[in-house]
Amino acid sequence: MIHELKNIIQHYQKHEPIAQKAVMATVVALEGSSYRRPGVRMLIYGNGTMVGAVSGGCVEKEILRQAQSVFVDGIAKIMEYDGRYRLGCEGILYILLEVFEPNPGFLEYFWESIQNRSKLSIKSFYKKEHGTNSGFGSSFRFGDIELTFNNRTASEADNLLCFEQQMQPCFQLVIIGAEHDAVQLCKYAALTGWEVTIVTNPREEKTKKDFSGIDKLLIVEPESFRPKLDGQTAVIIMTHSFVKDLQFIKALKDENAAYIGLLGPFKRREKLFDALIEQYPDISDTFIESIHGPAGIDIGAETPQEIAIAVMAEILAVVNSKDPMLLKDKIGKIHS
Repeated sequence: MIHELKNIIQHYQKHEPIAQKAVMATVVALEGSSYRRPGVRMLIYGNGTMVGAVSGGCVEKEILRQAQSVFVDGIAKIMEYDGRYRLGCEGILYILLEVFEPNPGFLEYFWESIQNRSKLSIKSFYKKEHGTNSGFGSSFRFGDIELTFNNRTASEADNLLCFEQQMQPCFQLVIIGAEHDAVQLCKYAALTGWEVTIVTNPREEKTKKDFSGIDKLLIVEPESFRPKLDGQTAVIIMTHSFVKDLQFIKALKDENAAYIGLLGPFKRREKLFDALIEQYPDISDTFIESIHGPAGIDIGAETPQEIAIAVMAEILAVVNSKDPMLLKDKIGKIHS
């Protein structure tokens, strides 16, 4: 969800000179089932423009209507949306609506935390009933600093419920390779909200313009590759060169990542592993076993676009500790 909040704040800063009023909507509680879970947000401008969504489309018009009072008096409110008697969702959503006018300090701390890949802690105070209250509102904690979306939220939050949310850094995908399939994977991953880094060598003469949605372009020789990985990072090696793939695997052997994938058939993977073990006889079995190769889930993918979907599906399954299955075969809730 951090990438959705990131997009909202980017949009707000881009349009801030227009001096439009804005209201942030946050789903703070849910009874039953819904398209999205608590913690999802959207921004509403005074002219009716909406950025983001909190459902599949059945709630947003009602949020726009309910937000009008917040535009007028600036007092935060809770709206209750009962989907049991409407089309779409079958649960009851409690949505916090509050003025969004962050000060420069808030924005500075926010982007610093994004850049440093730090966790964010957010608290939203509310009641499970329709109505207004100056104590309703959200606060962000940046280290020892706590800041709100606006300066109107009351400091006291007695007798209010608190929805607390811990946000991990943006998920990032490091794509080692710059061929056509890497271009497609970059595009699809960026649309999913992942921050994408493309790793290529100087001889390929690539620029950021070659990759739709790219966050960073790292031009480096394999032997100089020094990745900085964390638990919110996936790596996929897809250079289409046996020698380069081997060099990059060697560079990753002491790194920890959420996922490491290797494009190519089973026999090629085994040859790479044999060469790796020959050069590093003491290499950890855990590292070898952690590499997902051939990368992707078997969905019959043929085209670069389909292969991108198959690879991303496996990354999501691994990161979320899920065994891929058809949802029609799953008993119980979709979101466990």
